[in-house]
Amino acid sequence: MLEHGYIQIYTGDGKGKTTASLGLALRAIGHGWKVLIVQFAKGDQANYYGEILSSSKLMPNLEVVQFGLSRVVYSHNINIDDYKEARKGWEFAKNAINSKKYQLIILDEINICADLGMIKVSEIKDVLINRPKNIEIVLTGRRAHPELISMAHLVTEMTPVKHYFNEGVMARQGIEY
Repeated sequence: MLEHGYIQIYTGDGKGKTTASLGLALRAIGHGWKVLIVQFAKGDQANYYGEILSSSKLMPNLEVVQFGLSRVVYSHNINIDDYKEARKGWEFAKNAINSKKYQLIILDEINICADLGMIKVSEIKDVLINRPKNIEIVLTGRRAHPELISMAHLVTEMTPVKHYFNEGVMARQGIEY
C-alpha cells in the first residue's frame, strides 16, 4: 500500500496520453497493485479498444469500465446523452476512489469532460483534495484545466511534432486503438 499517492495529469494535443497511463497501470500491476481505469467518452466499444480486449485476458488486477456513447465527443456533436454518461462515470469514479479498493485509478479522458462542461472542475478538485491519501490518481485528456494542473504533482504535456494523420493515414487498429 502506498504511504502517499499523487495526482498525475497527461494532457496535450499529442498522441500517447492514454498509452502512457496504460504503461503506468502495467507497471503498478506488476507490483501487485489493484488498478481501475474509468474511461470517459469511450463507451459501448468493448470490442474496439485494444486495452479493453487485453485487460480481461491478461490482467486480473486491472478493471476497466467505460462510460460514453460509441463515438468521439467533440464540442460540435455533444448531446444530453453524453452528459448523462459522463455523470454516471463520475459517480462511479467517486465511489471507487472512496472505496479504498484500488491503489491506482486512471480517469481516462476526464479532462475532455471538464473542458466540455460535462463534469464541473470544482467537483473534480473537491474529490482530488479529499481523496484517500494513499491512492495514485491519473487524469488524461486534452485541454487539462489550469486549476487541475496547479494542484497536480506531475503534469506531462504531449506535444505533436509529426504525425502520419497529417498525411491522411487514419487511426490504425493495434496502434491508435
